[in-house]
Amino acid sequence: MTGPHLIPSLSPQPVYIPPEIDMDAVKAEVAAGGVSAPKADVPGLKQVVADARADGIDLKIVVVGVNPPIDTPLRDIATVVGQANPGATVLVLSPSFSGTYSPTYDRVLLEAGEDLARTGNPVQSAQNFVSQLNTPIFPWTEFTILLTLAVFLAALATRILQVRSKRSSVAKNTATADN
Repeated sequence: MTGPHLIPSLSPQPVYIPPEIDMDAVKAEVAAGGVSAPKADVPGLKQVVADARADGIDLKIVVVGVNPPIDTPLRDIATVVGQANPGATVLVLSPSFSGTYSPTYDRVLLEAGEDLARTGNPVQSAQNFVSQLNTPIFPWTEFTILLTLAVFLAALATRILQVRSKRSSVAKNTATADN
């Protein structure tokens, strides 16, 4: 048996930032006001950032004007901006896609927010994203534990009733035989 031909790398995968995105300018704009977007969208997005901050969310928003071929570059942009702003949750929007990064929220919640952040309107998309972050998630782990415990107790109760029924039947048959 032979071993693997390639040793997996422990370093992160390379990021793909579309060449038309000036990441230095994006990082500078985000550092200055929490938003990097076309001028028309900046006031509304800054309000979303302020509202998120009031809810305890350190949000940064980046809006790019063109769609990449797939949404992965948006997550890469979000990661770069997030690493430049430790502790921040980053939302990157294009006309049809969104990408996120956060050290605070798990990927499931972020992706649920991404699904709601694909409206084509950056301000509405950002509001939808923040709304999803503030929505309580169903406690699946606790539900699964409770359901498993309930099934175990039901099986145990069924077995106890079977044993009692069998004992009752044996006692009844013994009493009938004695008469």
